[in-house]
Amino acid sequence: MRERVRLALAAFFYYSGLLYLAHWWIRRFHPRLIILNYHRATGEMLRSQMRYLRQHYRVLHLEDALEEFFAPTSKRRSFDRRLPLVLTFDDGYRDNYLSAFALASELRMPMTIFLIPGYVESGSRFWWLEGKRLAASAMTNEVTLEQQRYRLDSMQERAVLAKMIDQRARLASSVAERETFLAEMRVALAIPPQSSAALADPQALPLTWAEIQEMERSGWVSFGAHTMHHPVLAHLKERTELRSEVTLCRQVLEQQLGHPVLSFAYPIGKPEHIGAEGVQAVKDAGYRWALTTIEDVNTVQTDHYLLRRLPGDVTQHWLIMAAELVGLLGLSRQRRNLRERRSR
Repeated sequence: MRERVRLALAAFFYYSGLLYLAHWWIRRFHPRLIILNYHRATGEMLRSQMRYLRQHYRVLHLEDALEEFFAPTSKRRSFDRRLPLVLTFDDGYRDNYLSAFALASELRMPMTIFLIPGYVESGSRFWWLEGKRLAASAMTNEVTLEQQRYRLDSMQERAVLAKMIDQRARLASSVAERETFLAEMRVALAIPPQSSAALADPQALPLTWAEIQEMERSGWVSFGAHTMHHPVLAHLKERTELRSEVTLCRQVLEQQLGHPVLSFAYPIGKPEHIGAEGVQAVKDAGYRWALTTIEDVNTVQTDHYLLRRLPGDVTQHWLIMAAELVGLLGLSRQRRNLRERRSR
């Protein structure tokens, strides 16, 4: 279904009152907690999305929402008839400070960011952006890697190379293996240490501790843990490294923020990326809640260590988002493509 038709349908649902009836039906018969999962905070659509959510949902900090939603029925808030909703941003991009924090402060909307302390401390580019960057920055016309030759005067070949680099990085059995592989790719592709591409998108760099602490002081932004270096937990070979990634992340964040950190978001976040050992490590580290990227709403029966999230799309019109959140529209082709590309 074309996006123009979907937008017309979404507008009909909103202005006819059907959207309001859907909200009433959910509140009355199917209590749920929606957690939205964003990464970047770019584009003009984000403001209109936030304005809609502020008006029609009760937007809460993650841990406040979870405490309330999973409390006994007698202790739940009943006088506010809006559905509860949580905004989360994974990874901690600089634009979360420059754009999302500015919106949260202006519109007085809480949000939660999941941080990767290793990247905050190093300031390095996130590893999942390196495939495209390295392929685009290559200073050689041809390279042979793992018995495969790539002719880099072809944009198609560069795209294939970028995909290969990304796939190998995410399948690494340790953080050290991943970083060694990426370093070898920079050498093989003759990329200078300070290439101009390194600064192509400064908003994609990690947050700094100063920015994080400023957001924390505002009261509008809370923080959770996202491992120390963002490995795919199910792929880690050593159990000790897996547990260190989960536990040390909490310890560093608590030291920097000065209070307990009780929520965790799994890197990439589908069951095949988490594994049973990943879930157990989160429990043993003392977290109370853990979030996946399994695309669904949460009910009172949802496992506290396998909480669901719906994908946030900063390019989507707010009317379509509004209809999708209550199930009046299924995922669009654009949104499905975004879901397939998103692997963080």
